[in-house]
Amino acid sequence: MCRGLFVLFLFLYVLVVVNGQDTYHNLYNPNADAKIQLDSAISVANNGNKHVLVQVGGNWCKWCIKLHRFLNDEPVLDSMLTAGYIFVPVNYSKENRNFAVMEQLGYPQRFGFPVLVILDSQGRRLHTQDTWFLEEGEGYSREKIKRFLESWNVRAVSKDTYQNRLP
Repeated sequence: MCRGLFVLFLFLYVLVVVNGQDTYHNLYNPNADAKIQLDSAISVANNGNKHVLVQVGGNWCKWCIKLHRFLNDEPVLDSMLTAGYIFVPVNYSKENRNFAVMEQLGYPQRFGFPVLVILDSQGRRLHTQDTWFLEEGEGYSREKIKRFLESWNVRAVSKDTYQNRLP
């Protein structure tokens, strides 16, 4: 009887754990060619007058998953992200460190994970953001991330936005 309950408990535990996994835990693909991912995102950004938002990290990183979930679950942030950026998760793990892409992005891993990199529609790096500055308590700050997204969208960095602006 006791062994039967143990097996039942184990089965239910595995069922709950497997069903509890979400797509966020498979955000990063260690087998993906990050160069192809970036080139594709840059092409789409160029056609859509957007910037590319690269999130470097790995499925091993709970803060990486937490950030991606926060960006998608907060309606205002999700809307800003969709309107102004092409999002690309770039894997950095023991399976694939994507050294060539890390070099292209200016070695963002020096800031820890996750780290965000903004590219313009030509693939030029505009900014690297240490996400520690976007945290608040045990999570992320909606206002800090909102300000970050506003500060690095196409309109915000365009000279046309400022040429006719009075001091």
